[in-house]
Amino acid sequence: MILILSSRFEGETRDVARFHACVAREVTASGNPVRAPACILSGGETTVTLTGKGLGGRNQEFALASVSALGGTEDIVLLSAGTDGTDGPTDAAGAIMDSTTFERAGAKGLDPAAYLENNDAYNFFDPLGDLFKTGPTQTNVMDLRIILIRINYASSRTEGDRKFGVRGGQRCR
Repeated sequence: MILILSSRFEGETRDVARFHACVAREVTASGNPVRAPACILSGGETTVTLTGKGLGGRNQEFALASVSALGGTEDIVLLSAGTDGTDGPTDAAGAIMDSTTFERAGAKGLDPAAYLENNDAYNFFDPLGDLFKTGPTQTNVMDLRIILIRINYASSRTEGDRKFGVRGGQRCR
């Protein structure tokens, strides 16, 4: 199923990322508003309020905020990227995160909350190899977020859960 949330998202990047994470977790927990396998799409341009001195852009910050919001949730992959191929003052268009990002970061001593506090998403994702680099595309439509959710039958608890791809125990915070 494909769910288009909006092509006009605005607002604080971290808040928009938390909203997207809530929708993704709801899909994995209950099959609402669409059942997995699912592709959730959104666009628009959010805002980062700089409080730190790190490196990155709103798409990298969106992906970094999603690392904490989704924290190891299985079966979800997220890409946030600028269609022009750049994100902030960096050579990356954005970043990718998935269910392994939190664990891989921990193994390298990278604390997502600390990097988010310093607005330093680039230096969080770079050692993980999760920056999305396309080079300039010569087009600027908007920022694009793609969330892919697959069904994981192996971790489902009941026959009914397997039928709808539901995995109990997840809550949106």
